[in-house]
Amino acid sequence: MNIDFARRQMVNQQVRGWNVYDEDVLATLRELPREQFVPPQYKALAFADTEIAIGHGEHMMSPTVEGRVLQALGLRGSERVLEVGTGSGFLTACLARLAAEVTSIDIYDDFLRAAAGNLAACGISNVELQKMNAIEDLPDGGFDAIAVTGSLQTFDPRFVDALKPEGKLFVVVGDAPAMEAKLVLRTDDNDWETVSLFETTLAPLVDGALPPQFFF
Repeated sequence: MNIDFARRQMVNQQVRGWNVYDEDVLATLRELPREQFVPPQYKALAFADTEIAIGHGEHMMSPTVEGRVLQALGLRGSERVLEVGTGSGFLTACLARLAAEVTSIDIYDDFLRAAAGNLAACGISNVELQKMNAIEDLPDGGFDAIAVTGSLQTFDPRFVDALKPEGKLFVVVGDAPAMEAKLVLRTDDNDWETVSLFETTLAPLVDGALPPQFFF
């Protein structure tokens, strides 16, 4: 396989074809070695438009969804970002290329160790990895953007509380097969606006069905 060609094709045919036009996002996906974040047994699928199993019942997002997440957050290099669900660290790496600093949390030690190695191999140093269950706790707030990489059965407003005013949250809400990706903009200390982005399915955040129901 010609890795560089396959990566360009992934971006030009799949990601751009799903209405991702932000040139910074496209350049990030073209330049980062996605294949290095994929488990060895699935290397052949590194550039396929499919989720990839990484263990513990978790998956890497498909490239098209990764592109839409990054475009929705609209990062321009100065932001403080929280990622909920580190996984293999590929989306973490993309966020780190597009923002000033990233805090990424996960409940699995082996994911955090693997992600740390993957990020170091790419020369990425503006990421802090923490072991934390987002359903029980979140890092100190004041984030410009938050990406939640597992779905929630019902929306949890604590994620909005962790944003700065005018901060953005990407989250997938619902029950399979009827899940919806949403962008939430915190408009002030006590209010927010929600935009529906696209329909998708995403594995639930661990314990993601536990918070009290909150509909919006």
